[in-house]
Formats: sequence, structure tokens, C-alpha cells
Amino acid sequence: MTDYSSDLLRLLSTRGYIHQLTDATALDALAARQVIPGYIGFDPTAPSLHVGSLVQIMLLRRLQQSGHKPIVLMGGGTGKIGDPSFKDEARKMLTEDTLATNVASIRRIFERFLTFGDGPTDAVMLDNAQWLDALEYIPFLRDVGQHFSINRMLSFDSVKLRLDREQSLSFLEFNYMILQAYDFLELSRRAGCRLQLGGSDQWGNIVNGIELARRMDGTEVFGVTTPLITTADGGKMGKTMAGAVWLHEDQLPHFDYWQFWRNTDDRDVGRFLRLFTDLPLDEIARLEALEGAEINEAKKILADAATALCRGADAAAEAAETARKTFEEGSAGGSLPTFVVEGSIGIVDALVGLGLAASRGEARRLIKGGGARVGADKVTDEALVVTVGDEPVRIAAGKKHHGLLVRG
Repeated sequence: MTDYSSDLLRLLSTRGYIHQLTDATALDALAARQVIPGYIGFDPTAPSLHVGSLVQIMLLRRLQQSGHKPIVLMGGGTGKIGDPSFKDEARKMLTEDTLATNVASIRRIFERFLTFGDGPTDAVMLDNAQWLDALEYIPFLRDVGQHFSINRMLSFDSVKLRLDREQSLSFLEFNYMILQAYDFLELSRRAGCRLQLGGSDQWGNIVNGIELARRMDGTEVFGVTTPLITTADGGKMGKTMAGAVWLHEDQLPHFDYWQFWRNTDDRDVGRFLRLFTDLPLDEIARLEALEGAEINEAKKILADAATALCRGADAAAEAAETARKTFEEGSAGGSLPTFVVEGSIGIVDALVGLGLAASRGEARRLIKGGGARVGADKVTDEALVVTVGDEPVRIAAGKKHHGLLVRG
């Protein structure tokens, strides 16, 4: 681990956020000397971000915690095109009204992690549509386009991946990396931004922006990327059988968000505590050293802390209490309904058997409406068969009605 003089890089390093950075010595000196405005871009393609974006949100939180200024850049302009990075196909086009609605919804998430305001280290949210929508094509080609080499753009992994698979890459998407580089230039000019942060897949785009600012303005700006966050078993962070783990309670109930963290692999507990909570490092070291059944206490602390940050302390306490009743009281024959199963059962029959649906038709309607879950996973197929092992399986109907399948 490198010794840094600035609080910013020390914090990012000790918490495990740094994968690559440009000119570490100069960035470290600048961060030790002055407040650095730094940004990360988020395309508003849905009303909520998901856990896959959480490391970037936490990165902005760390920026603010170490005395610097977070800039949340919403891609109201680039979101009309879509980032082609490591995508198999083009994203569907979104209307301006949909983008605006998504931006307003996503802002609520950031307000839980960051302090917004007019102060020197207060966070701000900007939208690149402010400058991208006003661009004139010919002047942009002349002034900005001349600084980009097609040969080099074709060499980026995000582009090569699509071309190697012989998948279509539209001219519209090909322009995305130029527009993202231009965002860095505009933020440097408008907000004194000196740092872009992002995931490891954004390295090429970040370097493009750094070079553009140097060539057009002679300004020195910097980049930091985070490692790709995967689980110990090699899976993608935040992916479950039911799809994305959404940060908004509108898309995912508090209990299921809490349970996602509670189900963390033993090997990931320490790393996730460093990345996704504010717990002190010495306390994290103690928790990740726990073994056997004791590691479950560390997982509950992770679930409590991560849920409190994203959903609030009341939501975390409510989810923890629901978990206690569901798994401790329920498995001990408490107040939760149980249904004895010989091996496996169809989800429709399980919902009826637990009294969570009055009939098979009601159970199907519940599933169709997205209200049925097995564990943390939303049920999308009414033909799903649930297998019950030694541990009870939690079935939920809506946010508040739970039952347990137990093996006979």
C-alpha cells in the first residue's frame, strides 16, 4: 500500500477503492493543498440506481468525507445516446420527459449519501444536457473532434468487444466517448473540476478527458478508477436470481435490501464493510477475523450499516427486526405461518398453503404484479418450483406478509 500525504488518497487506499490513478504524486500533492472538485457521471436510464453503482456513490461520499467537493453529473445529454462500454447491444432511446423524471428520482438517493449545498465542500448535481444540448455540430467537430484519433478509439476494449463479436456499434454510440471527454473539459471550465472518478471500465474515457483538457486549455486534471467489484465466487456485485438490487425502496423493499447484505459470502465481509459502510477500520478488522457461526454477527452489522446509509436507520432497524421474527421466531415455531413441504413445491401452491394468497388465481395475480418473493428474489415465473432443505425458506407476499416453508 502506497504512503500518501493527502487525506483523500489515504482514505481511498485504506478502504480499497483504488485500481488505477493518473500521476499519483501530483494528485496527492494537490489534494493535500486545496479542495478538489471531483465528479462521477451517471446515466439516468431508470428511476433508481442499483447496488452495482454503489461503490461509485460511496467514492463521492469518501471525497466529501476527506474535505473535497463531490459533483454528481447526471447524463441527461449522454443518456439520450447510451454508453456503449462493454454492452452487447445499443440501449433503447429514452424521451426527455423520462430522463427528467429519472434524474429527479435518482437525486433522492444521492441526498442520503452526500450533503448538498453552496459551501466549498458541499455536493452539487449537474446535468450534461446543459452544455451538450447547446452544441453546434460543425464547431464541435472543428474544435474538439480534431483531438481524437479514430485509430486509438478503435483500440479501446469497450469498442473492440463489440467489433470482435461483429455486433453493431452505431455512429451515435461511437461519439459517446468524445462527449464524455468533453464533459470533463466543461466541468473543468465551469466548476474548477480537477478529478474524474469511475469504475475500471471507464479508464479509457477518463484518459480521453484528461488529454482533451490538456490539449485545449493546458489544464492538468486527474483520474482515479476503482476495481471491478465481484463477489468471492466470481459473480457480479449486486446481481441475484431476480436481477438488480435496487437502491430505491420503490423498486425493492427494505427487508430484501437488508437481506442482500446479510447473505454476503463469508470471504467478502471485510471488503464490503470497508467499501460500503463507515465503520472504523479497526472494528472491521475485528469483525472480518470472526469465524464459524460468529461471522453471521458481522454480516448482520454489515446489513444494518449498509441499509442505514441507503434507506435510513429506521428502515435498517425495521428490516433487522423482520429478519429476527422471520428466521428466529419462525424457525422456532413462533407467530409466522409455516407450511410443511416434502422436498419441493410450486410457488403458487406455496403461497396458498401459507395463507399468503386466498386462491391459486390470487397467487398468480400476486406473482404477475411482482409482489411475490422467495428469499430476496422476486418471483417472475408462476411455474417456479421451490426446493426446501434443512433451513426454512422465506416466502413473502408484498412488503409485510411473510411465511416459512419447512421440510417435513
